[in-house]
Amino acid sequence: MLGMKGQLATDGQKIVPAEKYGLQVISMAFLTADDAPIIWRGPMLHGALQQFFREVRWNNLDYLIVDLPPGTGDIALSLSQTVPCAGAIIVTTPQQVSLADSRRAVAMYRKLNIPPLGIVENMSFFVCGNCRHESDIFGHGGGERMAEDLRVPFMGRIPIYQPIREGSDSGVPVMISEPESPASLAFMGAAERVAAQVSIASFNRPATIPLTVVR
Repeated sequence: MLGMKGQLATDGQKIVPAEKYGLQVISMAFLTADDAPIIWRGPMLHGALQQFFREVRWNNLDYLIVDLPPGTGDIALSLSQTVPCAGAIIVTTPQQVSLADSRRAVAMYRKLNIPPLGIVENMSFFVCGNCRHESDIFGHGGGERMAEDLRVPFMGRIPIYQPIREGSDSGVPVMISEPESPASLAFMGAAERVAAQVSIASFNRPATIPLTVVR
Protein backbone atom coordinates (compact mmCIF):
# COMPACT_ATOMS: atom_id res chain seq x y z
CA MET A 1 0.00 0.00 0.00
CA LEU A 2 3.05 2.28 0.35
CA GLY A 3 4.66 1.10 -2.89
CA MET A 4 7.49 -0.76 -1.10
CA LYS A 5 9.11 -3.88 -2.53
CA GLY A 6 12.31 -5.85 -2.12
CA GLN A 7 14.15 -7.78 0.52
CA LEU A 8 15.01 -6.44 3.96
CA ALA A 9 18.44 -4.95 4.59
CA THR A 10 20.57 -5.22 7.73
CA ASP A 11 23.17 -3.02 9.38
CA GLY A 12 25.25 -6.05 10.30
CA GLN A 13 23.40 -6.60 13.57
CA LYS A 14 19.72 -5.80 13.10
CA ILE A 15 17.14 -5.56 10.33
CA VAL A 16 16.74 -2.05 8.92
CA PRO A 17 13.06 -1.18 8.39
CA ALA A 18 11.96 0.27 5.08
CA GLU A 19 10.90 3.91 5.31
CA LYS A 20 8.51 6.10 3.33
CA TYR A 21 6.41 9.17 4.14
CA GLY A 22 8.07 9.24 7.56
CA LEU A 23 6.83 5.72 8.40
CA GLN A 24 9.17 2.88 9.32
CA VAL A 25 7.73 -0.38 8.02
CA ILE A 26 8.37 -4.09 8.46
CA SER A 27 6.06 -6.49 6.64
CA MET A 28 5.66 -10.23 6.18
CA ALA A 29 5.47 -9.37 2.46
CA PHE A 30 9.18 -8.49 2.58
CA LEU A 31 9.99 -12.11 3.45
CA THR A 32 8.75 -13.72 0.27
CA ALA A 33 8.23 -13.23 -3.45
CA ASP A 34 5.06 -11.45 -4.60
CA ASP A 35 3.39 -14.66 -5.82
CA ALA A 36 4.55 -16.95 -2.99
CA PRO A 37 2.15 -17.71 -0.11
CA ILE A 38 3.23 -17.71 3.52
CA ILE A 39 1.90 -20.99 4.94
CA TRP A 40 3.13 -20.92 8.54
CA ARG A 41 1.86 -22.52 11.70
CA GLY A 42 1.51 -20.66 14.99
CA PRO A 43 5.07 -21.24 16.32
CA MET A 44 6.62 -19.88 13.11
CA LEU A 45 4.40 -16.80 13.20
CA HIS A 46 5.31 -16.30 16.86
CA GLY A 47 9.00 -16.44 15.93
CA ALA A 48 8.56 -13.86 13.17
CA LEU A 49 6.69 -11.58 15.57
CA GLN A 50 9.51 -11.86 18.11
CA GLN A 51 12.04 -11.07 15.39
CA PHE A 52 10.13 -7.98 14.24
CA PHE A 53 10.20 -6.62 17.80
CA ARG A 54 13.64 -7.70 19.00
CA GLU A 55 15.77 -7.73 15.86
CA VAL A 56 14.65 -4.60 14.01
CA ARG A 57 16.48 -1.29 14.35
CA TRP A 58 13.45 0.85 15.19
CA ASN A 59 14.46 4.50 15.40
CA ASN A 60 12.76 6.97 17.77
CA LEU A 61 9.21 5.73 17.32
CA ASP A 62 6.19 7.71 18.45
CA TYR A 63 3.91 4.68 18.03
CA LEU A 64 4.46 1.09 17.01
CA ILE A 65 1.38 -0.15 15.17
CA VAL A 66 0.83 -3.82 14.41
CA ASP A 67 -1.67 -4.57 11.63
CA LEU A 68 -3.19 -7.94 12.46
CA PRO A 69 -5.25 -10.27 10.26
CA PRO A 70 -9.01 -10.35 10.95
CA GLY A 71 -10.35 -12.73 13.56
CA THR A 72 -9.22 -14.03 16.92
CA GLY A 73 -6.19 -16.15 16.11
CA ASP A 74 -2.74 -17.04 17.40
CA ILE A 75 -1.06 -13.75 16.53
CA ALA A 76 -3.08 -11.68 19.00
CA LEU A 77 -2.30 -14.19 21.76
CA SER A 78 1.40 -14.18 20.87
CA LEU A 79 1.42 -10.39 20.83
CA SER A 80 -0.12 -10.17 24.29
CA GLN A 81 2.61 -12.50 25.60
CA THR A 82 5.46 -10.68 23.86
CA VAL A 83 5.15 -6.97 24.69
CA PRO A 84 3.03 -4.62 26.80
CA CYS A 85 0.30 -3.16 24.59
CA ALA A 86 -1.29 0.24 24.99
CA GLY A 87 -4.47 -1.08 23.42
CA ALA A 88 -6.28 -2.38 20.37
CA ILE A 89 -8.14 -0.62 17.57
CA ILE A 90 -10.98 -2.70 16.14
CA VAL A 91 -11.81 -2.02 12.49
CA THR A 92 -15.26 -3.08 11.33
CA THR A 93 -17.68 -2.47 8.49
CA PRO A 94 -21.38 -1.69 9.08
CA GLN A 95 -22.87 -5.06 8.06
CA GLN A 96 -23.86 -7.62 10.67
CA VAL A 97 -21.36 -10.35 9.73
CA SER A 98 -18.45 -7.95 10.30
CA LEU A 99 -19.95 -6.54 13.50
CA ALA A 100 -20.33 -10.04 14.98
CA ASP A 101 -16.67 -10.80 14.30
CA SER A 102 -15.62 -7.44 15.74
CA ARG A 103 -17.58 -8.07 18.94
CA ARG A 104 -15.60 -11.29 19.40
CA ALA A 105 -12.39 -9.37 18.85
CA VAL A 106 -13.29 -6.85 21.58
CA ALA A 107 -14.02 -9.73 23.98
CA MET A 108 -10.74 -11.42 23.05
CA TYR A 109 -8.62 -8.32 23.69
CA ARG A 110 -10.30 -7.77 27.04
CA LYS A 111 -9.51 -11.37 28.05
CA LEU A 112 -5.89 -10.75 27.01
CA ASN A 113 -5.80 -7.58 29.15
CA ILE A 114 -5.34 -5.40 26.06
CA PRO A 115 -7.81 -2.52 26.41
CA PRO A 116 -9.91 -1.76 23.30
CA LEU A 117 -9.01 1.84 22.47
CA GLY A 118 -11.83 2.30 20.00
CA ILE A 119 -13.77 1.16 16.96
CA VAL A 120 -13.30 2.47 13.42
CA GLU A 121 -16.06 1.90 10.86
CA ASN A 122 -14.46 1.31 7.46
CA MET A 123 -16.37 1.41 4.13
CA SER A 124 -19.00 3.31 6.07
CA PHE A 125 -20.74 4.95 3.12
CA PHE A 126 -20.27 5.77 -0.55
CA VAL A 127 -20.40 9.30 -1.92
CA CYS A 128 -21.39 9.60 -5.57
CA GLY A 129 -18.76 11.54 -7.51
CA ASN A 130 -21.42 13.24 -9.64
CA CYS A 131 -24.31 14.15 -7.36
CA ARG A 132 -22.51 13.82 -3.95
CA HIS A 133 -25.35 11.65 -2.65
CA GLU A 134 -24.31 9.38 0.24
CA SER A 135 -25.33 5.71 -0.01
CA ASP A 136 -25.10 3.34 2.96
CA ILE A 137 -24.14 0.29 0.91
CA PHE A 138 -23.32 -1.94 3.88
CA GLY A 139 -25.85 -0.52 6.35
CA HIS A 140 -25.82 2.52 8.60
CA GLY A 141 -24.50 3.15 12.09
CA GLY A 142 -23.53 -0.42 12.98
CA GLY A 143 -20.06 0.46 14.23
CA GLU A 144 -21.26 3.34 16.36
CA ARG A 145 -24.06 1.26 17.92
CA MET A 146 -21.61 -1.54 18.70
CA ALA A 147 -19.20 0.93 20.29
CA GLU A 148 -22.01 2.25 22.49
CA ASP A 149 -23.14 -1.26 23.46
CA LEU A 150 -19.60 -2.35 24.36
CA ARG A 151 -18.69 0.97 26.00
CA VAL A 152 -15.77 1.53 23.65
CA PRO A 153 -14.98 4.92 22.06
CA PHE A 154 -16.11 5.35 18.47
CA MET A 155 -13.21 6.67 16.36
CA GLY A 156 -15.06 7.64 13.20
CA ARG A 157 -16.25 6.57 9.76
CA ILE A 158 -14.03 6.01 6.72
CA PRO A 159 -15.95 6.33 3.42
CA ILE A 160 -15.74 4.21 0.29
CA TYR A 161 -13.74 6.53 -1.93
CA GLN A 162 -12.11 5.56 -5.20
CA PRO A 163 -8.85 7.51 -4.63
CA ILE A 164 -8.27 5.46 -1.44
CA ARG A 165 -8.17 2.31 -3.57
CA GLU A 166 -6.13 4.00 -6.30
CA GLY A 167 -3.62 5.29 -3.77
CA SER A 168 -3.29 1.86 -2.18
CA ASP A 169 -2.54 0.36 -5.61
CA SER A 170 -0.08 3.08 -6.63
CA GLY A 171 1.68 3.44 -3.27
CA VAL A 172 0.57 7.05 -2.73
CA PRO A 173 -1.90 7.25 0.20
CA VAL A 174 -4.90 9.52 -0.20
CA MET A 175 -3.62 11.66 2.69
CA ILE A 176 -0.62 12.50 0.48
CA SER A 177 -2.45 12.85 -2.85
CA GLU A 178 -5.56 14.63 -1.50
CA PRO A 179 -4.77 15.94 1.99
CA GLU A 180 -7.88 18.15 2.16
CA SER A 181 -10.39 15.58 0.85
CA PRO A 182 -13.18 14.36 3.15
CA ALA A 183 -11.58 10.90 3.18
CA SER A 184 -8.23 12.29 4.33
CA LEU A 185 -9.92 14.37 7.00
CA ALA A 186 -11.78 11.25 8.18
CA PHE A 187 -8.48 9.39 8.52
CA MET A 188 -6.92 12.33 10.34
CA GLY A 189 -9.84 12.61 12.74
CA ALA A 190 -9.68 8.90 13.55
CA ALA A 191 -5.91 9.13 14.08
CA GLU A 192 -6.29 12.08 16.44
CA ARG A 193 -8.89 10.21 18.50
CA VAL A 194 -6.66 7.13 18.66
CA ALA A 195 -3.71 9.25 19.78
CA ALA A 196 -5.88 10.76 22.52
CA GLN A 197 -6.92 7.32 23.75
CA VAL A 198 -3.29 6.12 23.73
CA SER A 199 -2.36 9.14 25.86
CA ILE A 200 -5.14 8.32 28.32
CA ALA A 201 -4.04 4.65 28.44
CA SER A 202 -0.41 5.66 28.97
CA PHE A 203 -1.41 8.02 31.76
CA ASN A 204 -3.39 5.31 33.49
CA ARG A 205 -0.65 2.71 32.93
CA PRO A 206 2.63 4.67 32.97
CA ALA A 207 4.79 1.56 32.53
CA THR A 208 3.11 0.63 29.25
CA ILE A 209 5.20 0.79 26.09
CA PRO A 210 3.25 2.89 23.54
CA LEU A 211 2.29 0.05 21.25
CA THR A 212 -1.03 0.06 19.46
CA VAL A 213 -2.52 -3.08 17.97
CA VAL A 214 -4.59 -2.59 14.85
CA ARG A 215 -7.00 -5.32 13.80
